[in-house]
Amino acid sequence: MNLDDDNIFRAAMGEVTPLKDTANTLWLKSPSTKAPRQRQPEAEQENFLTRGYLDIVPLDTLLEYKADGIQQGVLDKLRKGEYPLDASLNLLRQPVETCRQAVFSFIQQARKDSLRNLLIIHGKGRSNESHANIVRSYLARWLKQFDDVQSFCVAQSQHGGSGALYVGMRKTDKARLDNRERHAKRSR
Repeated sequence: MNLDDDNIFRAAMGEVTPLKDTANTLWLKSPSTKAPRQRQPEAEQENFLTRGYLDIVPLDTLLEYKADGIQQGVLDKLRKGEYPLDASLNLLRQPVETCRQAVFSFIQQARKDSLRNLLIIHGKGRSNESHANIVRSYLARWLKQFDDVQSFCVAQSQHGGSGALYVGMRKTDKARLDNRERHAKRSR
């Protein structure tokens, strides 16, 4: 500081006195001068899975689904447990909203990681009104809301039987391209 700046500063401070007890003083962080982070293009989507009114699926009704254009043989192999499992999600004794968030995150991550075959454990209820059957009924609705889910069915007994579902995911574009390249090399 030059002499003029020093005089201006002292004149502005006038009768200001230093703080005596600094142990009780809370110093706030100065605001950041950096620009706020921009969201990644792959930013998390908002959870679109429905809440609210639910038609409870009776326990004696097996959960099964295949999207349009999926061959019956794919569903049959999934039902027999012939596809190796890539990941699993355990929803036992979780509140419905927690299950909703977990299913959404799980399917999104599976898509990002190019996983094809999933296991979701929801539990078995003893009655149609039991919590496990409510989660099971919501799962039947939620999984159909994902474009990436091509099929699901009840798991084999070693994976939880009627208390779990196998979920078949669509191939990613990268997996399709890899498949084409692999099969094209064989045909030469």
